[in-house]
Amino acid sequence: MDFGLVLQTDPPASRVISLMKRAERNGFTHGWTFDSAVLWQEPFVVYSQILAHTTTLRVGPMVTNPGTRTWEVTASTFATLNDMFGNRTVCGIGRGDSAMRVAGRRPNTLARLGEAIDAIRDLAEGREAEVDGQRMRLPWVRDGRLPVWMAAYGPKALALTGRKADGFILQLADPFLTEWMVKAVRNAAAEAGRDPDSVTICVAAPAYVGDDLAHAREQCRWFGGMVGNHVADLVARYGEHSGMVPEALTEYIKGREGYDYSHHGRAGNPSTVFVPDEIVDRFCLLGPPEAHIEKLRALRDLGVDQFAVYDMHDAQETTIDAYGAEIIPALGD
Repeated sequence: MDFGLVLQTDPPASRVISLMKRAERNGFTHGWTFDSAVLWQEPFVVYSQILAHTTTLRVGPMVTNPGTRTWEVTASTFATLNDMFGNRTVCGIGRGDSAMRVAGRRPNTLARLGEAIDAIRDLAEGREAEVDGQRMRLPWVRDGRLPVWMAAYGPKALALTGRKADGFILQLADPFLTEWMVKAVRNAAAEAGRDPDSVTICVAAPAYVGDDLAHAREQCRWFGGMVGNHVADLVARYGEHSGMVPEALTEYIKGREGYDYSHHGRAGNPSTVFVPDEIVDRFCLLGPPEAHIEKLRALRDLGVDQFAVYDMHDAQETTIDAYGAEIIPALGD
């Protein structure tokens, strides 16, 4: 199992770079960041410095979207970084939550997202693609490689992931829901004539190492609110008891009353008081190293290839070091 570190690009960028360097030293293979231009600093600028100060770490957004930048700009940015640092980027992409809504725009449709996945990958790898009816190619790209991993929860998005994406990003670490969603992605890949095992599975969730569970829960409760935004969209689209989405995912948002993006992804987010302890425990990895190892082994047995640690809490360095010293080595067997 591979491990990634997920951060927000809060200033100063030097701290983000320092934490990514620390992650690489501790055995992490991927460095991810949020991508929301209004809320945080521009990630692609920061990626250039992360890549310059590491040797093997792969970087990318968790996640970008088809609407913030034109597709040829996104592809060219990835291709430039790859040309400079040797194909060390991954494009995590989704419909767009905070990036679009904070700017007063609606998230992209799945149809547009599917078109963007193909176009961005093709352009970044030097092939011709169609963007808004215009055929184009980046003539300077040589030997480019850009895996595109899609974030998804609902049945239509999971099916699109299986048909088109190189990887699947699931932003929660509940084994029951992971099994359900991985199966949906792999079935869709098989139906599209693809090798289901060719789709990389990445589970991303907060991890907090320590014995004080009450404190860990408060530091990670924000995550249930973030996931709740996507769940609310699913309920609006499919209905609360449609059978299209597991009730284990939808039940907890009944007490949700709006969401303030100014606290998005941050410990102490006041918009997440509706999130019960049970959801925090199910969606996140909390407790001593042994508890993390046990849950990660269960996820690995379900086909998860990478666990990406959301490290937005008050123990960033401690968590990175604990994973490097005890947890990552235990999952290398």
